[in-house]
Amino acid sequence: MLKELWELFLTFAKVGVMTFGGGMAMLPILQREVVENKGWATDEELTDYFAIGQCTPGIIAVNTATFIGQKRKGVWGGIVATLGMVFPSLVIITLLAGLITSFSHLEWVQNAFAGIRVCVCVLILNATVKLWQGAVKDVWGALIFAAVLAGSLLTDLSPVLFVLAAAVAGIIIRCVGGARK
Repeated sequence: MLKELWELFLTFAKVGVMTFGGGMAMLPILQREVVENKGWATDEELTDYFAIGQCTPGIIAVNTATFIGQKRKGVWGGIVATLGMVFPSLVIITLLAGLITSFSHLEWVQNAFAGIRVCVCVLILNATVKLWQGAVKDVWGALIFAAVLAGSLLTDLSPVLFVLAAAVAGIIIRCVGGARK
């Protein structure tokens, strides 16, 4: 049991230490580590965890780590995965807090962060494309995707409402589709 918990901690610490740009920037690395490398979840499960993580308080990547850890090793797995995810950030932020305030006015530091922001956008887009390929499997999925995309771009509604509406739409579509068969 300790070996598996240690593996959870190290895996999520690796994700946490390799990520710049916040919770959403961790999504591509989480997908690679959890789905492709470890096989701890499918793309569909990871998408579900992201959706739930978006609707619950906290950082989406930390919430996702908690879900995966709990799935693997129960409550202790959830705790250990969460600690693994946040540990690198705590150490790095503690070390860099003073340095950033001292050097943030320098042009090369501002330019470096501008480049990192662009890179993070590309990584998030890549993860979104991979998740989209696993989630949108038919016309109904494409319609739900288009409706949520339009709603999120054109309104300031909470993501929770979009997730709930998509869940209701999925239930209705499957029930009506199942009733026709």
